[in-house]
Amino acid sequence: MTESVDFKKLHKPLYSPPKKPVIVEVPNFNYLKIDGKGDPNVSSFFQEAVGLLYPLSYALRFAIKKQRDLAYTVMPLEGLWWADDMATFIGRNKDQWKWTLMIMQPDFITEQMVVEAKAEVIRKKKLERVCDVRFEPYQAGACVTMMHIGSYDDETENIAWMHRFAQEQDYLLDGLHQEIYLSDFRKTAPEKLKTVLRQPIRKAG
Repeated sequence: MTESVDFKKLHKPLYSPPKKPVIVEVPNFNYLKIDGKGDPNVSSFFQEAVGLLYPLSYALRFAIKKQRDLAYTVMPLEGLWWADDMATFIGRNKDQWKWTLMIMQPDFITEQMVVEAKAEVIRKKKLERVCDVRFEPYQAGACVTMMHIGSYDDETENIAWMHRFAQEQDYLLDGLHQEIYLSDFRKTAPEKLKTVLRQPIRKAG
């Protein structure tokens, strides 16, 4: 039986940080990505976007298993979050939020594999909008990160803690707020949700 590789375990500091701010270096990874905007709680496209990324990720996993007899665990959903006016983002005016949902892919996944997997998803699932999904690299670089346990709406205090920690370490915030969703929000009680919070930073001066 082929052993399944879990990249979360291979990159444990990135996907299992402590429940307090720490600094990590995030390397360049390839992702399936799709953009949207608006309140994720009411946006129909938010759910549709999730429903595009996962079938494509599993189609790629199946293709690799068939071609190379190599099994791996599909990575969790991630999100980049921002607003044109960041005050509205920090103030949680969700109607003004913009987001990129994404799922990290192993480095042996190629653009051609993604093209073929999209065709397979369209053929089997009739998900024509899977063509809107991009395959591209993203490197967060130096980041302050921590594990958040609880509701997404209760993240504000921990995000502020991360920002203070970065400033105390002589860093400036530099990039988009990122979240990694380790729990299935459809099946997990809000107070038990596990979310990795991540904020890119750079040295001041």
